[in-house]
Amino acid sequence: MSRHPEVKWAETTDKIFLTVVLADSKETKVNLLPEGVFDFSAKAGPENHVYELKLELHDKVNVEESKINIGVRNIFCIIEKAEPERWNKLIRGGKAPHYVKIDWDKWVDEDDEGNAGAGDMDMGGMGGMGGMDFSSLAGMGGMGGMGGMPGMGGMGGMPGLEGLGGMGGLGGMGGLEGLGGMGGMGGMGGMEEFEDSDDEEETAKSGDKKEEAVKEEAKPVDVK
Repeated sequence: MSRHPEVKWAETTDKIFLTVVLADSKETKVNLLPEGVFDFSAKAGPENHVYELKLELHDKVNVEESKINIGVRNIFCIIEKAEPERWNKLIRGGKAPHYVKIDWDKWVDEDDEGNAGAGDMDMGGMGGMGGMDFSSLAGMGGMGGMGGMPGMGGMGGMPGLEGLGGMGGLGGMGGLEGLGGMGGMGGMGGMEEFEDSDDEEETAKSGDKKEEAVKEEAKPVDVK
């Protein structure tokens, strides 16, 4: 038996922001018709539960200008309205189902739409498919092609960042320390040379004194 995922929505005069809250979805299929019919199905969870939706939106939409992004945590859609006007509700007819809720984080009041940045959302910076056109999904046989998303397992290839084990090359940074240190150590070595030369001078002086003492002992003694 299929389940319904949570749906959040917000609007501006010309767009509907629709978010299907479903993490790690697989075999995701989405279809949007000009009449405003939104179909969704996917599998999710460790037991691969089936989730399905069929929403009859309040009015017609422009499929060619609408976009979808399938991310790790949700499926986000920017649906272009066929006619620019406020709907004030998402579903055609009566009351919306309990799993359809207003997305207050994206909601923009009509009076605020003219403000800079208000309702200015795109797919940039979002993970997943990065903003596909709904119209392009027809050639993909739905998002069944999304089964390729396990290629995200390639993110497991992130351990390829172990290749950045060349970061261990930062150990080479230690080599840089060695370089700096070598210069300094060289200087230190120089100091040792100065110290050694001083010791040699001291040794030489003490040696001279010993030789003088031997000479004094070696002098003949006058016998009277």
